Amino acid sequence: MNTRIEKDTMGEIEVEVSRFWGAQTERSRRNFKIGGERMPLALIHAFAHLKCIAAEVNGDLGRLKPAWVDAITVAANEIVEEKLDDHFPLVVWQTGSGTQTNMNLNEVIAYRANMHLGEENAIHPNDHVNMAQSSNDSFPTAMHIAAALAVHKQLFPALKHMQSILMTKAKEFEHLIKVGRTHLQDATPVTLGQEFNCYATQVRLGIERIESTMPRVYSLAQGGTAVGTGLNCPKGFKEAFAEKLSARLGLPFKPADDLFEALSTHDALVELSGQLNVLAASFMKIANDIRWLGSGPRCGLGEILLPENEPGSSIMPGKVNPTQAEAMTMVCCQVIGNHTAITMAGSQGHFQLNVFKPVIIRNLLQSITLLADASMSFSDNCLQGITANETQLQENINRSLMLVTALNPIIGYEKAAKVAKCALKDNISLKEAAVKLGYMTAEAFDAAVVPEHMLG
Repeated sequence: MNTRIEKDTMGEIEVEVSRFWGAQTERSRRNFKIGGERMPLALIHAFAHLKCIAAEVNGDLGRLKPAWVDAITVAANEIVEEKLDDHFPLVVWQTGSGTQTNMNLNEVIAYRANMHLGEENAIHPNDHVNMAQSSNDSFPTAMHIAAALAVHKQLFPALKHMQSILMTKAKEFEHLIKVGRTHLQDATPVTLGQEFNCYATQVRLGIERIESTMPRVYSLAQGGTAVGTGLNCPKGFKEAFAEKLSARLGLPFKPADDLFEALSTHDALVELSGQLNVLAASFMKIANDIRWLGSGPRCGLGEILLPENEPGSSIMPGKVNPTQAEAMTMVCCQVIGNHTAITMAGSQGHFQLNVFKPVIIRNLLQSITLLADASMSFSDNCLQGITANETQLQENINRSLMLVTALNPIIGYEKAAKVAKCALKDNISLKEAAVKLGYMTAEAFDAAVVPEHMLG
């Protein structure tokens, strides 16, 4: 392996010639061989936006030469454009402030910027790329940028797509009367459309919950530097940074009202994870309902027919399983677990700094990606192709004992209960039971028990 010598305050270290990182990145790469989970590229790309804007603001304030600003922004934009992904090797399990990843960005950008300038060591990773910044304010700022972009680019489009499909199905099924179920037992009638509209509402409310949290995510720690005091950050930097970043990304970022809070806590991201946790709970309910309703095909509920996407068994020919529902529910388990880790990590803000930042953003970005991908897959490969088994729906409603509820106002609760128990015991219809017990005529029963009148 061909190497070059890189230096930092601890001395010299060899780095592979083909790599653009420097000494601090190399030390972290060697010292933290823990797991295989690299720092998410979404965070790296968000960090590059940060470095680009910081260079522009420092240039506007007369602290960086225009040529250096240009070189830094060109290098940072190469990262945004995913051209340098291989030069960010560090794992999540490193220093809890994310300092080594911040330096990874600083070193790669400085190296590439000097290549663009044609000057060796003109731009320094700390003095120039990291100017007016600390890892302690830059890393949480990058976390917020990455989370906001992931929500807007991945999650919201996927959720709105899912909501649209569910609303279409609710309309398609609005005339189909079926047995309602509570406690997994037969209950009074609903329509299949009402069931699907419930799912659409869950998704809509999930979107609204996340939207209500985003103003706190748009609040940035940048400008707090090491502990929140803003030491070495010039006046006007944080305001100009937020303004330029907002213009670049089209999102309403702003400086945090309290920079001490922004460095020492990550309550906004714990809150966002909490909303993702609610969404996972919603998806778990929806996916489980879908696989119950589609269970069978002959010995289950069988009220809906699921798309047949792939063989379901390696031993049972012809078997088709609710695979998309299973994938969705596994994703929900992971997101719920991620939220537990984020909650614990978010609670560990000791004095002026939370040092659980990498695990928070890794889990948060994974949850966003999983929920977005799973909702698209579930929508396109399951929900879109669901059809109603109208024969089974009608058969079930005809056999339902809970239609007897319509008799409560006419013969009273206790007599109605006797009708239901008689029908079950003697394996006869509710009408036959009511007539047999002498509570009403067949004609009176037909007038009173009309499923279409029991739907609300």
